[in-house]
Amino acid sequence: MDTVRVVCGIIFKEDKILLCRRKAEKSLGGYWEFPGGKVEPDESEGDALKRELREELSMQVEINNHFKTITHQYENVQIELIAYGCKFIQADFVLIDHNEIQWVKNTDLLSFNLAPADVPIAKTLIAKRKY
Repeated sequence: MDTVRVVCGIIFKEDKILLCRRKAEKSLGGYWEFPGGKVEPDESEGDALKRELREELSMQVEINNHFKTITHQYENVQIELIAYGCKFIQADFVLIDHNEIQWVKNTDLLSFNLAPADVPIAKTLIAKRKY
């Protein structure tokens, strides 16, 4: 089975992190996630993350650092999820794949129904406390 490369942003605004809830009709509908999307074959991870955030949220960020990479097996697909710490710059928050956003403290991340691949990232964020 091929692995799909996916990038996500751990987007900070002051002391809070952005979570987005996927629309019910989308894959993983109803789950909260760190926003991002698939890396195209000829695209860098950073370019993919900026493109996905622009397309899905009309958002601009400054990518600071690689945070964590995990591999997760869903029922039909295996993904390699590559998370980057990002600084929020600005957004119009035009929601395409999501129906709600929330800025949350890292200690509250696990109180949301996170997509399974995002849970290890949230646990690391809680354990680190500093970024």
